Amino acid sequence: MELSAVIITQDEEAHIVRCITSLAGAVDEVIIVDSGSSDHTVELARAHGASVTHRPWTNYSDQKNFANGLARGGFILSVDADEALSPQLRDSILQARKQGLSGAYSLSRMTNYCGSWIRHGGWYPDTKIRIFPKDKARWEGAFVHETLELGPGVSVTPLRGDLLHYSYGSISDHIRQVDLFTTIGAQGLFGRGKRAGFTKLFLSPAAKFIGDYLLRGGFRDGWYGFVIARISAHATFLKYAKLRQLWREQA
Repeated sequence: MELSAVIITQDEEAHIVRCITSLAGAVDEVIIVDSGSSDHTVELARAHGASVTHRPWTNYSDQKNFANGLARGGFILSVDADEALSPQLRDSILQARKQGLSGAYSLSRMTNYCGSWIRHGGWYPDTKIRIFPKDKARWEGAFVHETLELGPGVSVTPLRGDLLHYSYGSISDHIRQVDLFTTIGAQGLFGRGKRAGFTKLFLSPAAKFIGDYLLRGGFRDGWYGFVIARISAHATFLKYAKLRQLWREQA
């Protein structure tokens, strides 16, 4: 059974070559759906053997489902442009293919933050189902946190090795993404009729920091463990503050 790697992109020239290179030999094809990159993402991807299709941006789930539909393989390996297979994970995928792919497979994702690997604070293992049968899975959710819905009876097998996530090259990168994702998150909550009261605005951010930094061991990742916990707590506040603003604009 063929395995197709599927990636959605926009302005990913800093990551795309590393991503595609890590897939070499582990998959039968690399399918990319690009939503209008203004950098060299498309040229680099094609130069490294990927098939690239342009499609205007809709949302994460819709883009990924469209991309899956372009794959010829019966199984999909869904990766983000800023991710790469570790050598151990690549070997695990090859072994699973040798035995015959069956059901879905979960991967442990480890994030590189400003050059440091983060192993605590709820960031690792960031388990994701990323290999699945094309005809028995679908991405759902119109906003940022898309989820993979598996068909009835699809079992999930964990694979050894890490999916390496090169997320943020700087603290500024993290803050910029927080601004974007909290806006999308607030819009999603607003669309479902949710509101932000005192508890959400003030107690949830504090609980987020305590949970990530102390209870989940973020302090063990040193300075960046603290930075991540602090920004994550602020992101919680921003999401609910933006939600409150949306309701105020409707008044």
